[in-house]
Amino acid sequence: MFIEVVKSKIHQAKITEANLYYVGSITIDEDLMDAANLIANEKVQVVNINNGERLDTYVIKGERGSGQICLNGPAARKCSVGDIVIIMSYATMDFEEAKSFKPSVIFPDIETNRLV
Repeated sequence: MFIEVVKSKIHQAKITEANLYYVGSITIDEDLMDAANLIANEKVQVVNINNGERLDTYVIKGERGSGQICLNGPAARKCSVGDIVIIMSYATMDFEEAKSFKPSVIFPDIETNRLV
């Protein structure tokens, strides 16, 4: 049996930009991507703490050290600059493997989106 579990989580980051006319995705500071074990083009779920919106999109690399969290395309309508979000990705794995799997969870500074 295979189940889906949380693989990576950026817990509480601030939206720094919303670019409605960019081809959809979420741009994430490459330092945060590395720390959370995320890669470019990986599917993520974005949960907006301010308004309860949830959406699925994919990751593109942002400038390393910039603190950038930018929703692009139609997703930009789901969050406003300054909103606080949780970004998660999931992995499918064997049930027994999942019992001992430890996700990569990071808690960046909420004001700067930089690692503490």
